[in-house]
Amino acid sequence: MESVLTRKTIATYAIGSLGTGGFATLPGLVLVIYMTDTLGIAPLAAGILVTAAKVWDVIIDPVIGARSDRSLALRGSRRPFMIAGALALPVFFILTFAVPAGTGPVVAGVWVLLAFLITATAFSLFQVPYIALPAELASGYDDRTKLISARVVVLTLAILIFGGGAPEIQKAFADPYTGYLVMAVVAGVLIGAGMLVSSFVARRGEPVAAESFSILDNYRAGMAALRRSQPFRSLLATFLLQGLATGLMLAGAAYLSKWVLGTGVTVLFLSLIAPAILFAPVWAIVSRRIGKERAFTIASILFGVAALSMVVMLWAPGEWVYAPVALAGAGYAGMQSLPMSMLPDVISHDAERTGPGSAGTFGGVWTAGETTGMALGSTVLTIVLAASGYLESVATVTVVQPPSAIAGIILAFSIVPAAIIALSLVTFARYPLRKADIDAVR
Repeated sequence: MESVLTRKTIATYAIGSLGTGGFATLPGLVLVIYMTDTLGIAPLAAGILVTAAKVWDVIIDPVIGARSDRSLALRGSRRPFMIAGALALPVFFILTFAVPAGTGPVVAGVWVLLAFLITATAFSLFQVPYIALPAELASGYDDRTKLISARVVVLTLAILIFGGGAPEIQKAFADPYTGYLVMAVVAGVLIGAGMLVSSFVARRGEPVAAESFSILDNYRAGMAALRRSQPFRSLLATFLLQGLATGLMLAGAAYLSKWVLGTGVTVLFLSLIAPAILFAPVWAIVSRRIGKERAFTIASILFGVAALSMVVMLWAPGEWVYAPVALAGAGYAGMQSLPMSMLPDVISHDAERTGPGSAGTFGGVWTAGETTGMALGSTVLTIVLAASGYLESVATVTVVQPPSAIAGIILAFSIVPAAIIALSLVTFARYPLRKADIDAVR
């Protein structure tokens, strides 16, 4: 039976991206530089801490996905998982940025690791079922594009609000420790509110009998989904690589603004997100004319070329960089919306071949892959910083970075992500589903 896609459903689902966009943006933007330039943690150690928390995500996401499927079968809804995550996340997000002044780097690092690990767990409780919902809320190739496009508009607005506004809140306080804490309180409340409202879009149905599965069975279900669905493997590998590229640039934006451009990160974010907001509906229109797959390829090439052009900052840094950043923003809108609208197509294609009931499992593996990409982006950045001689510092100490560190920041924002985007197009070349395939399933 087809699902009727109403405006209320679209709006309630999309508002969840206020939370997912905020959480995906803010830690990636400020967490590493918070550790290196305020807590005095060495770059490589900061990267290891962020990666460790994200590795935990990779471990638990498939379990949450399978348990979400089980909740749908037993209780008729994925809602309990989403509400639990929405309520827990703000508390531990605030704790992540609440390290007291004067805390040594080792203790501070352990504090951030534990608090952020629990925060990431709460986010997964919401995000994994949230990713699975479009396959259940909308029927058909174009309806899912419409649903995801609305989500991406809110997502890009969230990136603008959190990426541009949160650093300004932090800078408004003379004491960096207080600034980060106030920033975390404001952001945590907004993130949790968006997630909580969107939790109620998860439909309630009649419970059905469901088998009991162990945690090991949950992992087996995730691996089985990967093995049997070639479209899923191709799309996931592509999205993981692109998450790595965008995560690298996101984590590097604060460093680029501070050490290369000598400005706040807000202007850089405005240059990126304003075009993304404008182009999110454009990519939906383009995809209806030429297909999601071709539109996605064009968006990716646009982003990659824009990133590559910024290597010129090695010789001529300046405000001209905002132009290629704007082009990257236009491409980024398509790189986000189109794969997420293809994922429900993959799920429905699999359900037609093997039976329904695995949307949460697919969502769990997808979120694990996305998380891996974003986490590795921060890791790659910290490796480049460490290799290029970047100097960490505490909030009360001013340092001067060597030229090698400045060059490392620029390369991490240009050539490296461009090369990763090129590799992602190789993996995407094997994605087989087209509109006719999905319409046949429908």
